[in-house]
Amino acid sequence: MACDVSREADTQRLATETLARFGRIDVLVNNAALYGTLKRRPFMEIPVEEWDRVMAVNLRGLFLCARAVFPAMRAQGKGKIVNIASSTFFKGVPDYIHYTTSKGGVVGFTRSLARELGPFGIRVNAIAPGFTLSGENEKNISEERKRANVEARMLKRAQMPEDLVGTLVFLASDDSDFMSGQTMLVDGGGSVH
Repeated sequence: MACDVSREADTQRLATETLARFGRIDVLVNNAALYGTLKRRPFMEIPVEEWDRVMAVNLRGLFLCARAVFPAMRAQGKGKIVNIASSTFFKGVPDYIHYTTSKGGVVGFTRSLARELGPFGIRVNAIAPGFTLSGENEKNISEERKRANVEARMLKRAQMPEDLVGTLVFLASDDSDFMSGQTMLVDGGGSVH
């Protein structure tokens, strides 16, 4: 279903309809984010409205989605929340300060929420991908930037969405039941300096 994650009513409806259809909520993946359509520019040139919209989607969105699913997960005594951060936070990427800041917030949110929800049997972890060729990202990047991303990695190839599947499945499964508050970098070694 369509959901604007920055709107509380939408996230509540998403949780309610999921419960109605499936009877439980086992996993929440907070993947909604503004990135691919953002123009690279110095922080002094970023309109305040754009900053606010990035924070509304990239941070308030995961806060609202987690709040929406929490009652169901608490009642079950178990649940997994996987937040999508970004390797930009670990690298301090310039000219995307709003995006990079929001993804640093995802790491902090993950750690704090993991402490709060652990007593309820709910695990909260994050994945921090590198630049991934998908959707708007692929359309809005120059060949030069694609090459630069590949060259910065230990594994010299483009990152594809499929590269994140194994980590996501692991964090959503019982195999990760003794992990919480962690952020796993999946970026082909691009963040290691």
